[in-house]
Amino acid sequence: MNEANEATMNQATVNQAGVTATITDGATVPDIGATTDAPAGRTARYHVLTTGYTLSTGPGVAATVSFVTDGDRRVIVDPGMVAGRDRILGPLAGLGLSADDITDVVLSHHHPDNTMNVGLFQRARVHDHKAEYLDDQWLDRDAEGLLLSPSLKLIRTPGHSAEDITLLAGTAEGVVAFVGDLWWRPNGPVVDPVAPDATQLRASRLRVLAGADVIVPGHGAPFPAASALL
Repeated sequence: MNEANEATMNQATVNQAGVTATITDGATVPDIGATTDAPAGRTARYHVLTTGYTLSTGPGVAATVSFVTDGDRRVIVDPGMVAGRDRILGPLAGLGLSADDITDVVLSHHHPDNTMNVGLFQRARVHDHKAEYLDDQWLDRDAEGLLLSPSLKLIRTPGHSAEDITLLAGTAEGVVAFVGDLWWRPNGPVVDPVAPDATQLRASRLRVLAGADVIVPGHGAPFPAASALL
């Protein structure tokens, strides 16, 4: 991955109203100037099972894989590439859970580094930007605004790819946004070298920052939304 564009990073400020981004299938990202997308509930909890990395910060590429729970929902976010499946299943076992206990898997987008180990969770319903999948059942639906529970909400956040979605989790400490590669790591890159639409990426980042307190990126540790780079 190209790191050359990271030299121009700037501190993010979320004071821009009226941001609207068009999604490739004709849907739109709502104006962030009026309201945020935060779920109403604040009862979710989360654990980062494994912290990801990219070529500049580790020996290869690994996804940040997270576990999120609210009520009877037990969710894995982005079960992607890791050095070994024990990097996912070991920490999950430490929480007293097995792969069969997972009810839902959220895929932030369809790049293999974020999806590689989805097959570990054979009983889970899988969610992406356009549908839900379970066994041989395919249910078409838009992820935009979908509530998995009162504290867990999906929104469309295209930019890194056309399929990007974000899981917003309302916790007692604030709203945690699981953004996939909308941000790769806490330190960027500001200019995503694989993003097909930089303007759309920025609009999606601003949308997330309007309501989030913590960002969980695709390949790094969680960081405060206030320190996010645009």
